[in-house]
This record gives sequence, structure tokens and C-alpha cells, in this order.
Amino acid sequence: MAKTEAYAALLRGINVGGHRKVPMADLRALLVELGHGDARTYLQSGNAVFTTAAGSDEDELARDIERAIEERLGFAVDCLVRSGPYLSAVVADCPFPATELEGRQLHVRYLSEQVAPSRLASVDAAAHLPEEFRLGDRALYLYAPEGLGRSKLAEVLGRPGLLRGVLATTRNWNTAVKLASMTGGPGGA
Repeated sequence: MAKTEAYAALLRGINVGGHRKVPMADLRALLVELGHGDARTYLQSGNAVFTTAAGSDEDELARDIERAIEERLGFAVDCLVRSGPYLSAVVADCPFPATELEGRQLHVRYLSEQVAPSRLASVDAAAHLPEEFRLGDRALYLYAPEGLGRSKLAEVLGRPGLLRGVLATTRNWNTAVKLASMTGGPGGA
């Protein structure tokens, strides 16, 4: 029997304000139809966990999911797929004191590729204190003490053109930890 590994699919911009609705039961069924096992979802905001052949190409898995959603639901959805070990490393490598913060104060923006610090050089970090950001491995960590909805730094980091060509999707810290757990990280399967 082939060895399997857990992955998470992070769908971008679905089920927000009644637009681009992707029912989680449909997402789980779609993953099973694509040949993946143990398909589970977390919340209604586009987080799915599944198992598939160990060492699978994350970008190829994401393209397959994007194509299947467009064929089934009739609209395009961007997707990032990340392995369980990667998700656990993102949690372990957090540069902020996560255990001392509320989940709404800390966020991870998962990125489709590694971003050089020079791409963010135009962001005046000092002007946004006490909010802060740090780059990680294909991730951007954002500390926003008043939450993402009130974050001026999040607005600046989300400006069109700042990370042109890089797919990004953000999850709060509670979700980041849960996805790591669901894919076999600390406290997981």
C-alpha cells in the first residue's frame, strides 16, 4: 500500500457575503472524487484537510482542486495546498508570542511562493506600530492587536501590486493551529 500524507487545501475568498458559495459537504465530496482520502473541512471559510500520496506536488494538487471547483460550481477559486509538516513548521516558527495572544490578534498569510524582504521594503513598519509583520517560509505573520478588521497594516500589506503575482490567503492563528493539528501536527492525528 502506498504511503499517504495529510495536506490542507486553503481556498481563497469563498463564502464571504453570500458570494462564491462553496458548501463544505460539496468540497469534501469533490476531494474524494479527486481520489483523496479522509476529507474533512474546518469552518465554512475554505479549509479542507485530506490525505493523498506522500510527496505529492502541492501546486499540482491545488490546480486539480481549482479546476474541479470551476467545473462543478461554475466559478474560479484560488487554492493553496500545504502539507501537514509545513503547516506544523509555520506554527512552530511563529516569531510572535502566540501563546500570550488571542487568536484574533495573530494571523498567517500563506503565500504561493517565498517572498524576498525587498518586496515589502516600501511598507513603513514603524508607522503602523504596535502592529507588526514578519516573513517566514512562504508565510507572512501579522500581529494586529485590534484584530484584522481594524488593521491598517493588513490593508497596506494587501494592496494590489505589493505582492504582484503571489497568491495569498490569510487565516487567524486559531485556524492555523487547528489546520496543523488536523494534518497531524501537535495535538493532531
